[in-house]
Amino acid sequence: MKEQPMNTVRLLPWAGTAGRPCYVVGNGDGKVSREADKVEAMQLGMAYELLDHADDLVADDGSTAVQLRHVAAALAHSLRDVHRVARSRGLRLGIPDAFEPDHPSGPGLVPLRP
Repeated sequence: MKEQPMNTVRLLPWAGTAGRPCYVVGNGDGKVSREADKVEAMQLGMAYELLDHADDLVADDGSTAVQLRHVAAALAHSLRDVHRVARSRGLRLGIPDAFEPDHPSGPGLVPLRP
């Protein structure tokens, strides 16, 4: 594993009060960082399993609208989790974050216009 500089800021894979982002400051070896690693791994594993389930439902002509709405809601929730993991890992690689322009890593990138 690549060694992180001292006192880096990491976006955690869970939200704080009122859905605000949570961060931890450190070198990545602390208890909170290790717990965040476990949560990220769990979120990514659950997303992978959910994709299989969604594929099955979409392929089944007998799937009901209720089933499809339920899996769509679960996919949206899972995508938010995976997006947060990707943002966190990008920040640790030094990629500015367009979603948190005031983040300590620096100003965010301007999103591309289609």
